[in-house]
Amino acid sequence: MRTASDAAEAVALLRDAPPAGRVALVDASFVGHPHALRLGLTDPRFPAGAVPGAVTVQDPSRAALVRALESEAAAPAPGGDTALRTGTGLPDRLAGALEAEGVAVHRPELGDLVARVPRAPQERSEARQAVAAVDDEAIRLRTAVKSRDGFFTTHCVSPYSRYLARWCARRGLTPNQVTTASLLTALIAAGCAATGTRGGFVAAGLLLLFSFVLDCTDGQLARYSLQYSTLGAWLDATFDRAKEYAYYAGLALGAARGGDDVWALALGAMVLQTCRHVVDFSFNEANHDAEANTSPTASLSGRLDSVGWTVWLRRMVVLPIGERWALIAVLTAVTTPRITFVVLLAGCVLAACYTTAGRLLRSLARKARRTDRAARALADLADSGPLTEALVPRLRSLARFPAPAVAALGGAVLIAVTALTPSGSAGPLLGAVGYVLCSALAVSRPLTGALDWLVPPFFRAAEYGVILLLASRTADSGALPAAFGLVAAVAYHHYDTVYRIRGGSGAPPRALVRATGGHEGRVLLVTAASLLAPSGFTVALTVLAVVVALVVLVESIRFWVSAGAPAVHDEGEPA
Repeated sequence: MRTASDAAEAVALLRDAPPAGRVALVDASFVGHPHALRLGLTDPRFPAGAVPGAVTVQDPSRAALVRALESEAAAPAPGGDTALRTGTGLPDRLAGALEAEGVAVHRPELGDLVARVPRAPQERSEARQAVAAVDDEAIRLRTAVKSRDGFFTTHCVSPYSRYLARWCARRGLTPNQVTTASLLTALIAAGCAATGTRGGFVAAGLLLLFSFVLDCTDGQLARYSLQYSTLGAWLDATFDRAKEYAYYAGLALGAARGGDDVWALALGAMVLQTCRHVVDFSFNEANHDAEANTSPTASLSGRLDSVGWTVWLRRMVVLPIGERWALIAVLTAVTTPRITFVVLLAGCVLAACYTTAGRLLRSLARKARRTDRAARALADLADSGPLTEALVPRLRSLARFPAPAVAALGGAVLIAVTALTPSGSAGPLLGAVGYVLCSALAVSRPLTGALDWLVPPFFRAAEYGVILLLASRTADSGALPAAFGLVAAVAYHHYDTVYRIRGGSGAPPRALVRATGGHEGRVLLVTAASLLAPSGFTVALTVLAVVVALVVLVESIRFWVSAGAPAVHDEGEPA
C-alpha cells in the first residue's frame, strides 16, 4: 500500500508497481465496510471495478488507468491546485474515464453496505454510524449463498453450509480443494454402493448427501472469498456430472453383486438426465439474445412466481440436483438399486415433460428472431461430424421441412428399426444410414426457427438411445457396462461443448469433433459393430469408449487449464 499526495505522484507510483497483478486507487477519506471494498476491488471476473471512492483494474486495463491519471494530473483543479483532496472524487472520475475508453467497469450492487467519501466532519460521523449499524459479515455470509436455488438446497443445506464455507476460508482452503473433496466423497459413496450390502448402501446414501453439502460449500466459498477461477468453474460443472454418473455405476455394480442386473436402468437414467440438460442448454442458447418474452405463458409464469408456495413447488417439480441427490440417497439407504432407478426415472420423466412443455409453449408464442450467434451455438451443440459436412452441400436444396421434424424423424426411425428388427439383422445399420441422411438434412440450413433448439436434444436422444438398445439386446453381459462407459465419455464431450459456449469461448475445435466422428458417425460405427462383430460387440464398445474419452479429455484439460477462458459460475437455474 502506498500513499500519493497528488495525481502526478499517483502516476509515478502506478508506473513503479509490479507489472503483473491488480492495482487499485482508494480515496484517503473513504469510509465504508471492508466487504464493500472487497466486492469492488477483488473480484477476478472483471477487468475493472469501482465503488464510490475506489477504482481497480487488472493488467489489460492498467494502461487506460495511467492515461486517465495523467489527464487528471495535467488538468488544473479550481484554484490551480492538483492535489488529491477530500471531496475531489478522483477514483470516481477515473472510473468514468475508463468507461469512456471502452473499459467495462463492474459496479457491484452494495445493498446495505456503505461506501462513501464524506466531505465534512458531520458527513463522516454519519457515515461511520451507518457502517456501525450494518453487520457486513452477516451480509457476506448471506450473499455467499446462490440467489436462486432448489428447495432442498435452500432450506436443508445452505443454512449451515455457508458457515462451513467461512470455516474453509479462514483456514486458507480454496474452492477447488473443496470441489475435489466433494468428488472424492462421491466416488467413495459409489464404492460403498458397489459392495451390494445394506450397510454399504446406507453408507453410500450418507456419503452422497455429504458430497452434496461440499458441492454447495465450494460455490459458497468462492462467493464468500471471491475466489472465482476458470479452472474452478470447469471443475464444479464437470465434477457434478461425474459424481452422479459414477454413483449410478456404483449402484449397478452393487445390484449385480446381489444378482439383479440394473445396468440398463442405470444407463437409461444417465441418458435421460443428459438429454434433460441438453434441452435446457439448447433452449437457453437459442434465446440468449432474444428480447423479453411477453407471451401469455411467460406472463402466467411471472404471476406464479409472485406466490410463495408455487415458486418452491415449481422448483421441486423440475427435480434439480439437490432434490435429485436427496431422493437417490434416501432410496439407496432404505430400498434396492432397482427401486432407486425406477423412481428416479419416473421423477426425471415428469420433470422433463414439465420443463419441455413450458419451453415449447414459450417458443411458439415468442416472435423474436433468432440471431446468428444463437444459430451458431445450436449448430455447435448438434455435434455434427465429417459425414454431415460431406452431405450438407448435396442435400441443402432438399431442405424444405422444419429441422426439428427431420431430426425427430431420423431418430424415431433409427430407434424403431433397432427395437423391432431381430438381433443380428441389418435393420439397425439401415436405420443408421437413414439417420445420417436426416441428420445432415436437419442442419443443412441455419437453425433459426422457433423450435430449432430441439435439434440437438433429438440427436442426443437418438445416439444415446440406440447405444442403449443395441447393448441391451446382446447376450453378452458386459455390453451394457461398456455402453455405459461409452455414453459417459460422449456425454462429457457434449457437456464440455456447452461450458465452452457459455463461457464465450466457442465450441471445441472442429478437429476434435471430426476425430470423435460426430454424433452421426458414432451411430453408424456402433450399429455396424453390432452387425459385423456381434461376438466382439462389448470389446468394440469398450475400445470406442476409451478412444473417445482419451481424445476429449486431453483436449478439454488442455483448453481449460491454459486457454484463459472466462470463469462462468452458475448463479441462476439449479442444475
